[in-house]
Order: sequence, then C-alpha cells, then structure tokens
Amino acid sequence: MTSTGYQHAPTDDPQSVPIRDAATVLVVRDAPKLQVLMLQRGSRLAFGPQAWVFPGGRVDSDDAHHGDRVGRGLSDAQASALLDVPADGLAWWFAACRETLEEAGLLLGDTGTTHDVVERLRAVAADDPGRFVETLEAEGVTLDLTSLHEIARFTTPVGPPRRFDTRFFLAAAPEGQVATHDQGETVDLAWIEPAEAIARWRAEQMPIMPVTVRMLSCLARFETAAEALSVAASRPATQKVRIADPDGEYRVLMPGESGYDEAEIQIDHGWVRLWKT
Repeated sequence: MTSTGYQHAPTDDPQSVPIRDAATVLVVRDAPKLQVLMLQRGSRLAFGPQAWVFPGGRVDSDDAHHGDRVGRGLSDAQASALLDVPADGLAWWFAACRETLEEAGLLLGDTGTTHDVVERLRAVAADDPGRFVETLEAEGVTLDLTSLHEIARFTTPVGPPRRFDTRFFLAAAPEGQVATHDQGETVDLAWIEPAEAIARWRAEQMPIMPVTVRMLSCLARFETAAEALSVAASRPATQKVRIADPDGEYRVLMPGESGYDEAEIQIDHGWVRLWKT
C-alpha cells in the first residue's frame, strides 16, 4: 500500500522526538519537458523505507565552515540572511551539495570536473566524510552555491518517529554528469515528470511521502526547468503550509487545495515559494 500521510509515532511522548536540520534538493532538467530526479530508499531503512524521495540529508555542525572553504558566490552572512537565521546559513547549501553527491552522484555547483574526479569525491563523501572538504580543495574544486535556490521549508509535525526541519532547494542538473543511485541507502533512480510521479503515487505504484508530493505539485505547474529556476531565483513570496489530521494521519495542504481553509493545524516553519493557485 502506498503511504499518503505521516503516521503517528508509537511513543507516549511524541513531543520528545528531536527536530534535526536537513537539506533536500529538487534537481531538474528538460527532456524536453521538466523532469525531476527522484531516488528510491532501501527497504531496510528506519525512515521512509521504499519511499521515492529527492536527494538530501542532515545538516552537520561543521557544514557552514566547510561551505565557506569550498563554496563561492555566497557568503555565510548572505546565506544566513536568505534563511533568516543568525549565522551558519551556508551549512544548508553545503549539506545539499554533499548529500546530492553521495546519494545521486551529482556534484552541484560544479562545471568541468571529470567523471573520475566526481566519483572519487563521491566515494570520499560516503566512506571518509572527514576528508571530503580537503579532497575538494586538493582537486581544486569549488562549488557555485548561487546555483541552488531555496524554495521551501517544512518541519515534520508532531507524531512521526523522526522529525526534521528541512530546507528545500531547486537546482539544475550539472551538464555532462550522470546521476546514479548509491546502491545502499538508495536502490533505484528515475528522472520523471512531476505530474507522472503524482499519477503513479495516486495509483499506488510509487510510495511518496506527503511533503514530497506537495513539492512535486509545485513543479508540475512549470513547463520547463528554466522557467522553474527563473521563478525560484526571483524569490517569490512564501505560501503557508497547513496540516490536516483526519483519522490520526497527517495530510499536507497548500493554498487553494480542498480542506486548506478548514485545516486546524498550522506549523510555524512550513511554506513554499513555487506554489501557484
């Protein structure tokens, strides 16, 4: 059965579940219409087993410093202002790049690096993450962080066994690079039109988590990757996410959707920039 909502956690104190910072990337290309990269998680994973997701993962404590060392085009002060945080905003951009490389083999914000170097960097990111930044420096690779545009933020509501405060980014697929899953945490990969992914989810052919469905809905409103990227770069006003909770299973609702005005649960950090009613 394809999951359509966040199941409540089997715990007597769901408020005690810690919230972890995370970064997720919607990598897009035109073929010829807009396609987005999705990965299928392994069946043995504790969170979202078998779900189709976008590349991403947790933000680590040293990520802001690492982003300052190998990133270009965006200072920590600028990144922090964009995210409305006091400091260390670069951490989300760097984490987004690292996790996309590790999970999908794409080095975002880079042009010209050979396939062999990208694969070597990917192996280091996965097997020896403490050496990842120095390996980037040794290879002379810097990351254009302006190529990633923040488009949404979502905090998992109270109830699920794991909770994340996730920033979503939009980025173009790097030219000349080939995406591959990591044969571990992710076991399959697809470039897919957002509307097709939603149709497969509705047909219970593709397990997709609620917020991922909603981000697909955002992308489905654009004909081309270039159009979506242009709008994202302009940083349109945010649209508030609301949560409905019928029968103990959360649903993510966006403005204009049935039930949005009646939804009782609103989360402080839940919004999107690309939603068009």
